[in-house]
This record gives sequence, structure tokens and C-alpha cells, in this order.
Amino acid sequence: MPLNGLTNCSYRKEGVRECQPDVSYYIGEHAQLAPDETSVVDLNSSPAPDLMIEIGDSSLADDLGRKRLMYEQLKIAEYWVVDVQGEQVIAFAVADGGSRRMQESQVLPGLKISLLEEALQRSRQTDQSQVVAWLLAQFQDK
Repeated sequence: MPLNGLTNCSYRKEGVRECQPDVSYYIGEHAQLAPDETSVVDLNSSPAPDLMIEIGDSSLADDLGRKRLMYEQLKIAEYWVVDVQGEQVIAFAVADGGSRRMQESQVLPGLKISLLEEALQRSRQTDQSQVVAWLLAQFQDK
């Protein structure tokens, strides 16, 4: 599946506070819509990414509160918060002006959030190459 990721890119939209997620992705047919400029994206003239991810360590409460509300306003399809201390991924589907927790991604069909959490836990015990190899094996088994 095509995807285009942007790191620390700022997003602006009139009437909504500017945001800068840790990572954002344009996925599938939207991958080609990702802007070439990765510093500031004007969401009044460019589409919003499909997925925004925040890495929540000291910012967990803000990521689950204020930022979640802001991403609802921006109409992001999915929003994930990686709880570093709790070794969990808290994933939200955004629709109809609100959001709800989900256990499986809608923009990455078939991806169970529990699989990401297991990868996060494994990353505490082994190096990244082994975690990536394990993840790829999980995807190949599907």
C-alpha cells in the first residue's frame, strides 16, 4: 500500500490552532497528495493527512486531550498516541466531529493495534532490526 510520511510537519487551517504531530501519513490513494514542502502545510488548500501520530511521554495528557480535539477539528481520519511509559498505542477513528477508540486501523486495513503494542514492548527488549523482522513476519503470515 502506498504511503507518504512526514516528520514534524506543521499543519495550519483557518479557525483552528496550528499543530505539529510527531509523524503524519498520507495513505493509499491519498499518498500522492502529500505536499512536497514539509515545513508548513496549509490545510485550506491541501488535504489533511490520513493518520497523525503523537509520541506521548511527558505530553500524554495533552496528546489525549487538547491535541485530540484539535485533530477532530482538522478531520484527520485516524489519530494514534503512543504511550511510551504504558507501552501502549491508543488509537482513535475520527468522524462526525468526534472520535472513538478502535482496536484495528481503518486507514491501514487489517492492522490490529495490539500488534503495534507488541512491537513496542519487543523494542524494549531487542534492537530495531529484530523488531522490524518480527513485524514483517507477522504481515507475511496474514
